[in-house]
Amino acid sequence: MALTLRQLKYFVATAELGQLSQAAIHLTISQSAVTSAIKELEETLGTQLFVRGATGVALTDTGRRFLNHAYTILASVDEAMRIPNLESTLTGTLAIAASYTVLGYFLPHHVQRLNALYPRLTIQLHELNRDAIEEGLITGQYDMAVLLTSNVSNPELALEPVIHSVRRLWVGAHHPLLKRESVTLASVAPEPFVMLTVDEAAQTAMRYWNETAWRPNVILRTSSVEAVRSMVANGSGVAILSDMVYRPWSLEGRRIETIMLLDAVPAMSVGLAWRKNKELSPAMHAVREYFRHTFMETRTSA
Repeated sequence: MALTLRQLKYFVATAELGQLSQAAIHLTISQSAVTSAIKELEETLGTQLFVRGATGVALTDTGRRFLNHAYTILASVDEAMRIPNLESTLTGTLAIAASYTVLGYFLPHHVQRLNALYPRLTIQLHELNRDAIEEGLITGQYDMAVLLTSNVSNPELALEPVIHSVRRLWVGAHHPLLKRESVTLASVAPEPFVMLTVDEAAQTAMRYWNETAWRPNVILRTSSVEAVRSMVANGSGVAILSDMVYRPWSLEGRRIETIMLLDAVPAMSVGLAWRKNKELSPAMHAVREYFRHTFMETRTSA
């Protein structure tokens, strides 16, 4: 059985939305069509891509890795279908600001692809915190930014999210919570909690914790994702972080597992920002269209 683009599109929609029913609604097709496509895809690959649960589906480790390949395949097909226009003529310099998490775990691959698409366009990257990025966009120091749009509320900026990365509970390989059928923030509250602080992660975490009667038992606050990874893998604590920064192994080679929480924990949104009412230059337009074609349009194609 051959792999098809339809299977990939249905797989991506399900992975992003976490429920077969929601993927079907998003794609305007029947749920049975989504279920059949994913079953066919798993049979073709010879591996399980999702773990089914009471509240929806979650990607397996193989599913997470395959999702990146699915994005790349769909984007490549989309690019092949388009008639080249600006690729050979677009010139100039584009200053792009990015936050730490985005630059570390998301942006470099896409900058490499943009460089291949537009070899005469120079992209200058600047790593900054959100406040500095917002100020730089408003004053014109930077043309665009790629950052956590879920943290931005500045009315002077235009925002365009491109991905929504689900946040899950991270635990060590033999943690007792893995044996439970369902896990809530109430279950997590007594556990030693490792709180990431970079890119306002701690403030974001407390927003959803504050909507409950529970509070995390924080034993360490750190700006290092690798420190969080090591602490969790070594059994010293748990954490709640997004799939974008998830890796199944710590630097010591110890396993990290994830659990989908029953509570409403918001996804981490990553996207573009620029000064509102600013006329997009050809380079800005090209970058915007690249991200639209890579992520946004592949989601809604049936």
